[in-house]
Amino acid sequence: MKQEFNNLQIDTSGQKLYEFTNQTIEWISKNNFKNGILNLSIQHTSASLIVQENADPDVQTDLINYFDKLAPMDSKLYVHTTEGKDDMPAHIKSALTNNQISLSIREGELLLGTWQGLYLFEHRLNPQNRTIIHHFIGN
Repeated sequence: MKQEFNNLQIDTSGQKLYEFTNQTIEWISKNNFKNGILNLSIQHTSASLIVQENADPDVQTDLINYFDKLAPMDSKLYVHTTEGKDDMPAHIKSALTNNQISLSIREGELLLGTWQGLYLFEHRLNPQNRTIIHHFIGN
C-alpha cells in the first residue's frame, strides 16, 4: 500500500472548461499505479471539478450557458461583490458542482467511461492559476 501526491497547476484564461484527463493519466502511468483510489480536489472556491463528456464541445457551451442563467452575473442580486460581477456567481456555481472527485484505478487504468473526461470548470472571467491535488492510495 502506498500514497502519492501531485499538484497539477492549470492557468485559466476565463470562464470555460479545461480538460486535464491526459495529465492525470500520464501521472498514473509514470508512477506505475496498479490498483487503488485517486482523489482529486481543487483548492479554490470559485472553480470546480467535473467529469463530463469530452466528445462534443457543444456540451461545454451548454453547461456554461446553463450555469450563467442559474447564477447570473448581476451585482444587484448579491451582497458579496468584492471582486466584481462574477464573484458571487462563481461561488454559487462552485457550491453546486464538485470540489472533490474520487475515481478508481484498476490494472493501471483510470476507470472513466468512453466519452468521459476530467475538467476544471472555471467560473471566473479573469485569468486564474488553479491547483488540483491528485492523491493516490493503493498499490
